[in-house]
Amino acid sequence: MSISVELRSGVTAHRALRLLPGIAASVVVSLLAIAAGRLETWVLGRAIIEPLVLAILIGMVLRTARGQRVREDPGVTFVAKDLLELAVCLLGATMDIPRLFASGPALAIGIVGLVTAALVIGFGIGRLAGLSPKLATLVACGNAVCGNSAIAAVAPVIGADREDVAASIALTAVLGVGLVLALPLLAHPLRLSDYQYGELAGLTVYAVPQVLAAAFAVSPLSGQVATAVKLGRVLMLGPVVAFFALRNGDASAAAKGKQSPLRYVPWFVIGFVVLATLRSVRLVPDDEAAIARAVAGWLTIAAMAALGLGVDVRSVRRVGARVAIAVGGCLAAIMVLAIGLIRLAGI
Repeated sequence: MSISVELRSGVTAHRALRLLPGIAASVVVSLLAIAAGRLETWVLGRAIIEPLVLAILIGMVLRTARGQRVREDPGVTFVAKDLLELAVCLLGATMDIPRLFASGPALAIGIVGLVTAALVIGFGIGRLAGLSPKLATLVACGNAVCGNSAIAAVAPVIGADREDVAASIALTAVLGVGLVLALPLLAHPLRLSDYQYGELAGLTVYAVPQVLAAAFAVSPLSGQVATAVKLGRVLMLGPVVAFFALRNGDASAAAKGKQSPLRYVPWFVIGFVVLATLRSVRLVPDDEAAIARAVAGWLTIAAMAALGLGVDVRSVRRVGARVAIAVGGCLAAIMVLAIGLIRLAGI
């Protein structure tokens, strides 16, 4: 018994040591971003570029300048994924559900319709750009649902090659960061309210951390709305994976798709919904909600830093022009669909 306990503790300690370099790098970048944000406020009166976005930029600059630091990869991945998921879960405790869904069921219906349309249009654009059916499918799923997570989930179901997965993820990650930087600039020209901008960010930006960066940089309400909308898109991952499993006629994959599409629902989405429900019935008091908001804010900045540390802008050169055209075309189509949905449906 004592030997097994010692072995487990030794494994835990070894894993913690492996995570430390990446966690330390993420913390340093986070502190630099926060300091830069405060300097902006002191000099200009307000932060023109929020620390969330600064953390991504600083991380990207360091990654591109230094190259990949293999010893930091486990910790950077942990911060970008695990701590970000915890931050999203905690955000549920800060939600005002009646306010978020003031538009009624129109928003939920719009999310399903947009994801479906984006998949069809994205696949078509990919094929027109000369991509193989599998690569076109990956690009469409990454754009329509939730970026890298959707690509990683769909790839084994359709039997995609590693090269296809790497190409679609690389460009989606880089363009996703570009979208985070550019999207807040569109809020005023498009005359969007904070609520509507949150919808736009949640409907268009690829990954959850990028949605948080693009939306909270505008306002807390935008961030809350964008988080709820984005998690609605994430929930579409299960049905999408099940669809491709059945469509490809893979008996084992189809069985998995039939048995448990909910297995593709991340734990943090469930946690978010539970905490949001508890908050809506006032079982989470204001003081605890404020603490959850503060902790989620710090964790999110750290996750943004880790996200930046994981993106090398030079990777764009390696994915090819056709993939770039397909991803860019999919993004443009989703933007048009999202703006049209917001305007025409009046949500």
